[in-house]
This record gives sequence, structure tokens and C-alpha cells, in this order.
Amino acid sequence: MNLPNDFVVKMKALLKEEADDFLRSYDEDKSQGLRVNRLKITRDAFLDLNPFELSPIPWVEDGFYYASKDRPGKHPYHEAGLYYIQEPSAMGVGELVDPKPGEKVLDLCAAPGGKTTHLAQKMNQEGLLVANEIHPTRAKILSQNLERMGVTNAVVTNETPDRLAKKFPSFFDAILVDAPCSGEGMFRKDPDARSEWSLDHVAFCAARQMDIIQEAGKMLKAGGRLVYSTCTFSPEENEGVISRFILEHPEFQVEQVAAYEGFSRGRADWADEACTNLEETYRLWPHRLQGEGHYIAVLRKVDGCDHGKLDMDKDRLDKKLMKDYLSFANDLLNVVPEGRYTLFGDQLYVLPTEMLSLKPLKVVRPGWHLGTLKKNRFEPSHALALSLTKEDVQFHWNIDSSSADIQSYLKGETLQVDGPKGWTLVTVDGYSLGWGKATNQQLKNHYPKGLRWMGV
Repeated sequence: MNLPNDFVVKMKALLKEEADDFLRSYDEDKSQGLRVNRLKITRDAFLDLNPFELSPIPWVEDGFYYASKDRPGKHPYHEAGLYYIQEPSAMGVGELVDPKPGEKVLDLCAAPGGKTTHLAQKMNQEGLLVANEIHPTRAKILSQNLERMGVTNAVVTNETPDRLAKKFPSFFDAILVDAPCSGEGMFRKDPDARSEWSLDHVAFCAARQMDIIQEAGKMLKAGGRLVYSTCTFSPEENEGVISRFILEHPEFQVEQVAAYEGFSRGRADWADEACTNLEETYRLWPHRLQGEGHYIAVLRKVDGCDHGKLDMDKDRLDKKLMKDYLSFANDLLNVVPEGRYTLFGDQLYVLPTEMLSLKPLKVVRPGWHLGTLKKNRFEPSHALALSLTKEDVQFHWNIDSSSADIQSYLKGETLQVDGPKGWTLVTVDGYSLGWGKATNQQLKNHYPKGLRWMGV
């Protein structure tokens, strides 16, 4: 692989006798992985269904390598959200954040959503997950991935870190800063990262990362944990950022956490001025394990002020506006979603219980999307379908994953069915995939046009 010359010189100086092994790793095939989504299916149940050639990823219970011949992104199980395709080393980050059900958690730089959906899985739909992405297009992709995985307790924002910090002072139990970086750890899988790399870009990224983590620190409550990660090897962006941050903010400490034995220790000797316990951070090297490059640091905020009283939005919608939704829910759902309802235009959502007022945030997804309030009727959303099970609905139509009908449904075609009229949850091998509307022994297809398979 053709690597930037300055990068090669730098890594040889840092790694010395290990440099040759490290540089040779760039000529090896990249590892590919998927993470089973426990919000939809248990690990064992997935392995019973599994059509791929899988082997376990050692540092994450739900993670698996898949063979290069497999195409899990082209399988109906992917559209049903049974797994998330994620680079294996990146799965280590969610494991070390380790959020608990009921906590308030922020993923500050969240798109496309691999780590966010991992956090959501561990939270098990309990508590508040705020997923932020500063780039609008990427924020929409993030929202789509949360919906595909059936997450119901997440809010997606499109904000700068400083504006979020003003909204959420000392608020979160856990914060992930998966900081934008120079991407050295992704050179093997991302040619753009190689072409954009330079020593000046590394310095730029380090300065930006420091700005981001400073704002993140303001949003963490006393006793909370902040996890900082990058997919780069540069000490300036890793140990350098953590050392500077802790030396400027003595209320934070590097926390000792157990990690997979194949993870390497952080290098205090690579920081200009090392803080205490810097060797308790972790580096993931592609020549030492089967994955790309990553850096992970877990910090604990040992002191700080309480946020005081914050602005909670307690407004509830008039039941007259809700009558068509309630009619739909009572007729077709076995469990009616309840909570703090809110309207975005004509779109109906349930906000997570702990969410503050949405004003003045730029919000892409304010919570669990239920559907659209149209004139004299309610149309359920694709997100609602993907968050339900067949046991949650009165009517469902199951399709075998190997049948021609599943291809037809994912292309948006009408199916022949034998069942009652009305909204029907379509499932693949028993797992929710989308909506159809049955009439005259036909199932009108409501799979979203933007997600339909083409030419399969």
C-alpha cells in the first residue's frame, strides 16, 4: 500500500523495532465484522438463523468477524436491524463506555451510528440517549440507522458542541467523544484518509479535538464517565489531548478499566507532558490484533457542580389531535406506546422521559417516531414497524428470508396474502421489516421508497 512518506517516517520513529510489522499490516486484508442487535434478537437466536461464516471477536460478546465472501449488507436481516456492520476495533469503544439502562448518555460525534447503536443496545431502551452529529447529511444517516436498529429512547441533534454544552450543563451520566481525527487507523480501508493526511492535518485535528472534549466535559455530571476515542495513531491526537485536558481540568482522572488482553497500553512517553495514569488508556494496533487502529481513554469526573433545575418540556398534546393515532393503536397494537408525545409538523413522536425542552436545538429526530397524523387518519412510520415485534401487533405477515417474496417486498412490490384487511406488520423469519396494508387479498407495499432494493 502506498502510504504518505511523512507518516512512515513518523511511525518508524515511534515504533522502532515494531515498525516493520506495523507497516506490513497495511498490505493485509482488512477485517470485517458485524454486531448482533440485542434489541431485536438474542445472540444465540441469531446464531441459529445465521447464514454467514462467522467467528467471534474476542473483545465484544455480540461481535463477529464475517468472511470476505459474505455480503451481510445485502441480506434481509440487515434491513430488519438484526445486526450492525461495524469495524471490529470500533466495537471496543462501546464496550468501554458500558452505559447502563436508565442513564442519560450523550454520543457527541455520533454519525454514522455504529457506536451509538452499540450504546443503545446496552441501555436496552431505558434512559435517554442523545446522539449528536454536526453535519446535517450525516445526522440524517445516523437517524436512519437508529430507526433500523429499533431504538426508541434516542434523540438525534444536529448541533455544535458549545451549543449543546449550554443546553446540558452537568447533565449526562456518560459521554462518548469519538472525535474526528486524521484517520491513520483507517488507511487500510479508506483511501481518502490516506490522500487527505498530512502533518498539518494532524495538528489541526488535535486542536479541534481539544475544543470538543472541553465542551464535553462541561456536560458531564460529577461522578460521570467520559470516553474519548479516535481511529488514529498520532500521539498528538491521543495521549497528547488526554494529558492536556486532564492537566487543565484536575476534576477529571484517567480511570483504570479492564479491557481485552490484546489491547495495548497508552504511551506516557509519547506525551509532551504526561498526566497520571496515562498508561491506563488503550491502543489497538493492526499488527497485534485482528482489526484496524483505535485509541480509547476512559475518564471519570471526580468533582463538579450539580446542574440545578433545567428546562423540562412537559407539554402534552390535545387528545383530539391524537384520536386517529389512538384509534390505530387500540385496534392494531397489543401494547400502545405512551409517554411525552410531541408533533414535528404532522409527525408524531414520543420523547424519552428525561429529555429536556427541545428549544432551541436543531433536532433531526426528537424521539420514537410513531407516524404521520393525516386528515382523518393515522399512517404508521417505518420506525414504528422496526421497533415492534410480531407479538406487539394484531396482524403480521411472515416471509421466509430465502423466498422470492422477500425480494419482491424489499423492491416495493405488491404481494398476494390471505389475511384480514388493514395495516399488517411484515416480518422476515419472524422479525419486523416494515408495513403493508392488506385489501382484497393483496398487500399494498409501504416499504420506504428510499430504502427499496434495486435490481436484486
